[in-house]
Amino acid sequence: MEGVEVYDFDREIPRQGTWSVQWDGIADRFGAGELLPFTISDMDFASPPEVLRALRERVEHGVFGYTDWRLGEFREAIRDWYATRHDTALDVDALVYAPSVLSQLSQLLQMWTEPGDGVVVHTPTYDGFRKAVTGLGRELRGVPVGDVRDTGALEAELARPDSRMLLLCSPHNPTGRVWREEELVEFARLAERHGVAVVSDEIHADLVAEGHRHVPWTRVVESGRDGGRWALITSGTKSFNFPALTGSYGVIGDDGERARFVRRMETGEGLASPAVLSLTAHIAAYREGGAWLDELRGYVAGTMRLVGERLGEGLPDVTWAPPQAGYLAWIDLRPLGIDEDALQRELVETERVAIMPGGVYGTPGFVRLNVGCPRGKAERGVEALVRAATRLRAS
Repeated sequence: MEGVEVYDFDREIPRQGTWSVQWDGIADRFGAGELLPFTISDMDFASPPEVLRALRERVEHGVFGYTDWRLGEFREAIRDWYATRHDTALDVDALVYAPSVLSQLSQLLQMWTEPGDGVVVHTPTYDGFRKAVTGLGRELRGVPVGDVRDTGALEAELARPDSRMLLLCSPHNPTGRVWREEELVEFARLAERHGVAVVSDEIHADLVAEGHRHVPWTRVVESGRDGGRWALITSGTKSFNFPALTGSYGVIGDDGERARFVRRMETGEGLASPAVLSLTAHIAAYREGGAWLDELRGYVAGTMRLVGERLGEGLPDVTWAPPQAGYLAWIDLRPLGIDEDALQRELVETERVAIMPGGVYGTPGFVRLNVGCPRGKAERGVEALVRAATRLRAS
């Protein structure tokens, strides 16, 4: 139909030689180059054409002076996106800006914890959390995702006198779990009971699968200005695939803590002027990228069905269901009794593919397969996994 954008997610775009961590940096993690990668969580799709048009227009302007994220449409685009996509009212004055979600986390860790303090997470745990927490000298304390209706293990960790923060991944990476509202309310209640700050990383929120609903932390606490020590940190870079442009934003509930965060970023970190192309991309994504995102989510759902069918055919002992959010397939291979190191050698040396082992996230026996890619590539990845696991099981 004339005037309707067509999005081609099947097109394979060469990424070698583009300084890509996933493609060009593969040897650093897997000890071999020229592997087909299914690793770090960026996608092989081009960013939405609506975003690319906005970037071209901004580049054509030709002047790249100092910028202020509080000017222009950035905050209003975020506010409107949350109102339409998440039925959530955001106070634009409660927003903060930082180069990345992990940079926000680093600042909040330094604000709300001290070296040696405990930071409670759900396991398996996104490796970026592990690096941020332990790199700053804090202690990472894990509670299995499991059945969180049994909150005894979580409360036991939060109740420890030196536990200072509950760090949520919502939706959860790597499992793709979408927390139900009643679960989040219980997390908030326990954190308040034990005087623990809460940081909710919600960068995967817009990739929730059909039939599930993401609940922003601001809804859990009912108000973005209720005075508690909590923060929601996120970015559009994951959903619309422009992480190399940098840029993230967040909501901090307490006025004084928010002002303190901004001072740290603008003075201690020297962030007086954010990347203008990041602001441009976010505005275009939130104003014009909804149709692209909806088609992407449908495409990824179809790829996940393919993964499930191939696993069911080739590895019937493996029970797997598509994630509730995201494009990362978290697959439990423990029923096969395969050694993780042996599997990695088989994948790398024989199949020539790179798939993240579960041990990276603290749970050996799993793999995390990134299928944020054209379906033909995803099919090659799952086929390689099935062949490698089958050979090892037969040996």
